[in-house]
Amino acid sequence: MHAIEFCDVSKKFHGSAQNAVDHVSFAAEEGEFITILGSSGCGKTTLLKLVNRLYEPDAGSILLFGEDIADADVTNLRRRIGYVIQQIGLFPHMTVAANIAVVPELLHWEKERISARTDELLTLVGLPPEEYRSRYPGQLSGGQQQRIGLARALAADPKLMLLDEPFGAVDPITRAKLQEELLQIHGGLGKTFLFVTHDIEEAFRLGNRVIIMNAGKILQFDTPEQIIKHPADEFVVSMMRSVQEKERFWRELL
Repeated sequence: MHAIEFCDVSKKFHGSAQNAVDHVSFAAEEGEFITILGSSGCGKTTLLKLVNRLYEPDAGSILLFGEDIADADVTNLRRRIGYVIQQIGLFPHMTVAANIAVVPELLHWEKERISARTDELLTLVGLPPEEYRSRYPGQLSGGQQQRIGLARALAADPKLMLLDEPFGAVDPITRAKLQEELLQIHGGLGKTFLFVTHDIEEAFRLGNRVIIMNAGKILQFDTPEQIIKHPADEFVVSMMRSVQEKERFWRELL
């Protein structure tokens, strides 16, 4: 069974001349790390938000582990899906532990279970519980806040994680470290990740398969190796060329 499947899905916003997501079909298997790559306005974030019904499609259907999400209660659906965004959205007046516990509290978990889960997740994202549990978001660096955002999204143990450019606002060194940690976390959990980015190197480093989008359409969906060897069209070729030009610049500079 597919973890997530899009079946001829389209979405157009009021006043727009073209679809933000245009007759998109693809399927991701359970445990895959799928990156969604494209420039601003290509539809990648819209595609992600269709999964947890922040947007509703105008046509087509989306299946989550075989279930049409249109038939699901939207609140329960969102509690089954982890969601991490660039802005993080931590509650500044709540401690780190309280931020992580938001969804388990809504699900009426027992306090002991919530406490144990919080410590487990802080350890998982590399922040010692005894040091960080009682801190507030304003006392953390950007990279640490992003780790807390990831821990909060994992709190209720969702099978599917949606990540919308989560590392876009952190510095390059921290970003590379977070990428490596995210790969380790994914490998240890066996969850399905959909990760939106506009960074080609990030997409190819993280994704075992990569979706390349432009103007609301999927141009190619394949492994990084196959995309490099067999780009689907001139747009994909131009993306590969931009990486080669950047590498050439650094070789010449050094």
